[in-house]
Amino acid sequence: MASHMRVMLEIGPKGKKVVAVAPDWPGLARGAATEEAALERLRAYVSRYAPVSRLAGMEAAFATITDIDVVERYPGTGSTDFWGISFAFSSIDQQAMSSEALARELRLLRACWAFFDDVRLRVSTEMQRGPRGGGRDRDHIVRHTFAAERDWAEKVGVLTPQDVMLTDEGLNAHREAYCQAIRDYYSQGKLAGKVAKWPLRYLIRHTAFHTLDHAWEMEDKDLTAK
Repeated sequence: MASHMRVMLEIGPKGKKVVAVAPDWPGLARGAATEEAALERLRAYVSRYAPVSRLAGMEAAFATITDIDVVERYPGTGSTDFWGISFAFSSIDQQAMSSEALARELRLLRACWAFFDDVRLRVSTEMQRGPRGGGRDRDHIVRHTFAAERDWAEKVGVLTPQDVMLTDEGLNAHREAYCQAIRDYYSQGKLAGKVAKWPLRYLIRHTAFHTLDHAWEMEDKDLTAK
């Protein structure tokens, strides 16, 4: 049966950027200068998210999506305007979540990680440079992605040294500990973080987005075919 994808619009306080976020598909979010442009960009990335849904075993459900349905508009932060990335919590992020919903979101987060791993293993070590020769190579992108995730994992008490995340065994252990910590915080009704409190839904989707954003960056800058 055909269905619509729920989409939230996070609007920067100065109106410079809008981010379209699909709350039911962690990691699927795109920003642009206007609402229309953000929604169009999100639509363009639906096909790129399909491999994630397949890795999560949700390909059939994802394939039924025929259009999008904007269900919420909410204010972003200065970082929303600057980066064009979601940095604010929606009302959906703050809703109560069933254990089944949590399990689904963690399953999709793991699929994002699996997709990232596949990309980093098949793209070229050297990445395509910008018009002025700027940009990062693959290993730099990978290290940056892991470093950011390590910081977010600390919000749920997971302390993983960065060099540990650079080994397959250490990375797998970190990811398992991260997911388990999220489950533990959920069971205790706790928000992530000690000072700045993050809803667990936001923590999951923010981690998934960052993972996919850099996976897609590596795909776009891959020099293998060239």
